Amino acid sequence: MSNIVMESESDSTATVPWLRQAIDAAARWSIDRQRPDGHWVGAVESNACMEAQWCLGLWVLGLDHHPLRPRLGAALLQTQRMDGSWQVYYGAPSGDINTTVEAYAALRSLGISVDDERMRRAREWILSKGGLGQVRVFTRYWLALIGEWPWEKTPNLPPEVIWLPTWFPFSIYNFAQWARATMMPLTILCAKRPVRPLPFERRLDELFPEGRTTFDYDLPVKPGAGLWDRLFRAIDRTLHRLLAAGLPPRKMRQAAIRDVTIWILEHQDADGGWGGIQPPWLYGLIALHIEDYGHDHQAMARGLACLDAPGWRVDREDATWIQATNSPVWDTMLTVMAFEDAGCVRLYPEETDDALGWLLDRQVNIPGDWSVNLPDVTPGGWAFEYANDHYPDIDDTAVALIALAPFRFEKKWRGRGIEGAIARASQWLRAMQCEGGGWAAFDRNNDRAVLTKIPFCDFGEALDPPSVDVTAHVIEAFAKLGISREDEAMRKALAFVYAHQEPEGPWFGRWGVNYIYGTGAVLPALAAIGEDMSRLEIQRACDWLIDHQQSNGGWGESCASYMQPELAGLGDTTASQTAWALMGLIAADRESDYPAIERGCRYLVEQQKDGTWDEPQFTGTGFPGYGVGQSIKLDDPRLHERLSQGPELSRAFMLRYDLYRHYFPLMALGRARRLLGR
Repeated sequence: MSNIVMESESDSTATVPWLRQAIDAAARWSIDRQRPDGHWVGAVESNACMEAQWCLGLWVLGLDHHPLRPRLGAALLQTQRMDGSWQVYYGAPSGDINTTVEAYAALRSLGISVDDERMRRAREWILSKGGLGQVRVFTRYWLALIGEWPWEKTPNLPPEVIWLPTWFPFSIYNFAQWARATMMPLTILCAKRPVRPLPFERRLDELFPEGRTTFDYDLPVKPGAGLWDRLFRAIDRTLHRLLAAGLPPRKMRQAAIRDVTIWILEHQDADGGWGGIQPPWLYGLIALHIEDYGHDHQAMARGLACLDAPGWRVDREDATWIQATNSPVWDTMLTVMAFEDAGCVRLYPEETDDALGWLLDRQVNIPGDWSVNLPDVTPGGWAFEYANDHYPDIDDTAVALIALAPFRFEKKWRGRGIEGAIARASQWLRAMQCEGGGWAAFDRNNDRAVLTKIPFCDFGEALDPPSVDVTAHVIEAFAKLGISREDEAMRKALAFVYAHQEPEGPWFGRWGVNYIYGTGAVLPALAAIGEDMSRLEIQRACDWLIDHQQSNGGWGESCASYMQPELAGLGDTTASQTAWALMGLIAADRESDYPAIERGCRYLVEQQKDGTWDEPQFTGTGFPGYGVGQSIKLDDPRLHERLSQGPELSRAFMLRYDLYRHYFPLMALGRARRLLGR
């Protein structure tokens, strides 16, 4: 650890010593948890599908005696709700049928008896919610893999889709990154229809109380299903009939599977996973196993060894949780931003240098999937995870620029090539701007809504259209680099942001919960780019934040707000969401808001314990569950039926980033010191 440089008494922020003390404690907490090579990383918590699917996946791979299986089972039992179900996010109003069925199947595969009280409660809950007929496509695939569901009653994904040209609507490159990476191994599963049935005494007969022969395995028809839905269902039935009839020709099918296998092998990450997320990693291993790749094959061995990497697994006593992803790049750049905002860079110069060097080394300078549609664009983005060079993302790249910008003119960093890194990233971001002026997460113009009608796409999101929060981060990054609001890309981006403001004043949060996140991202970006902060749109956004401050001074919003609009801006107060709201209000700098800002800061200071904050709530968003990847009108009275989800978010995927509770409050307190200490 470096020698700490004491802050000068002449520093204007010394007029708010209670903030200074909280900031110093938070900075020390961060420094104590910095990894030896300079980076930070927190756990990424999701839901029990991770443990359940790995438990079942190891069974399908013939690794039923793998030492992780009982540990995964122990984790499942620890996260079961009292009513017998498993939930998608902390504090959800109800359990989730899909997660509960997968957890139940995983525990049965481990030999836990149907008479066990925990299994009885889970089974009764499943049947009370309509039983197996209500589960999603992915759960049906898992049941098919273990012999509990007929493959011909699952949506068919033919491997020949790999040959579709990019101009064709159903090209794999028109699906979102996460959907594409998951689809590819699933095409092999759909073509080969592998089954490794559970032993007779562990089968799930008890979930078919009326018997299997009378059970309706068809996907339920959703209310309001239109022509596209009927057409794709008919196509799916035709594909199954062709497969039963031995079509397509054997050589053609073998060639398609060969090309898909090559695609999978070429897309394996350096750490052994795929796509930086759990589904393509696990499905990729199963697909290669089906294609007779042994456990000792290099790709298989690396993929299985990845299970032991601390970036993916969390061990607590006799239980193991497998993370849906890992966030070291994101966590490190946001911690650097927090240090800059809080005036801690000069207090911890060596630690900051280590983090900056680590970040610069993580820039992705090779083409990825994005380059299929943009072959002439020079790479230059950052990915979210330890290893995911095929899929750098716009949000990480924008935040990297915000973190690096304050250091760009320092001699030592110019010698390390910081200016070239910033130039490559800026050029890449410009090329990735969507036609409507916004930015998406991974791709450009990835918004063909017809794809969401395919039966396969009944999960979270199949598309990656532009979002306001990512666009705001790009605007802020360009502003930090001195780019004017008159720049053509910025003019289009600002128009996109204003066009997507909600009537009540806030902005929707695509990648964080929810309107507090979106609004907390937009206001600092508008201030940074030089917008007139007295604009009516900005005033309405600030008023909305003020109206949703709670009596304890904090802010909070439930994940349920993605389905219940009356919950926008409402929920348990949290450190991260309070920080987002504060940063929005601080950016607007309305003197009338200073008392609210001070109350928010005092809430954070009062809630701080041992230098950090406790936050079990999920404030990160993977998928809202709408299918189209962007905000939708929530006033349709049949929306819950059409989406097959309510406020429990059965189609959604919510996340708890462990360090959100820490670096965002540090950021907000640092900015508040400058504002209140003036």
